[in-house]
Amino acid sequence: MTTPPQELPQALLTALRGKFLVFDGPDGSGKSTQLTMFLQAVRDAGIPVTEVREPGGTEVGEKIRDALLDHLDRETMSLRCEMLLYMASRAQLCEQLIAPALEKGHLVVADRFVSSTYAYQGTAGGIPVEEIHAAAKIAMQGTEPDATLIFDVDQDTAASRLNPLLDRMEAKGAAFHAKVRQGYQELIKSDPEARRYLRVDATGLPGEVFGNIIDVLSNRFHTLG
Repeated sequence: MTTPPQELPQALLTALRGKFLVFDGPDGSGKSTQLTMFLQAVRDAGIPVTEVREPGGTEVGEKIRDALLDHLDRETMSLRCEMLLYMASRAQLCEQLIAPALEKGHLVVADRFVSSTYAYQGTAGGIPVEEIHAAAKIAMQGTEPDATLIFDVDQDTAASRLNPLLDRMEAKGAAFHAKVRQGYQELIKSDPEARRYLRVDATGLPGEVFGNIIDVLSNRFHTLG
């Protein structure tokens, strides 16, 4: 079934100019579907937008992505190597694409960002938050999202949405992914005023979830009413 085109309120579109948004969440949360819908709505409205993804988004970053997400048959990648490779891709992305786009007044929308590192390599993997924060400070050089949308969905629903051709991250098993979801929920709880981390209920149909995106962004950027 094809999802009909979605529209964003004009007041919200105006507020989003020059902002940096991140779409994030556990594997199977429906994040990618919503990202596609959101970008189409923004482009249909004529708002200049720069789309990036993590890891990747640059020539250097895509090579790092291949190393991170491919199944490795001969050698197991250490957790800190994994975390630092994500940060290396992020550093290139911030300097080469994100910071220049924001300077031009573009809306920047990222498919994952540092929030993923806190959830996957931090809560689920066991790297202390302080270590991730220190590495992120070096990689990002002050390039911080204005808001990170975290798509929250129960584990059974998420598992039913996963592609059967799993990459190395998706294939880590149910216990790992339960910890990942816990990591994202901890980020949400750490921001009770919902300014940095915005929970999006992702359990409904695509159109319903898109409506939830509009609600949380409108609240964040004070465009309601």
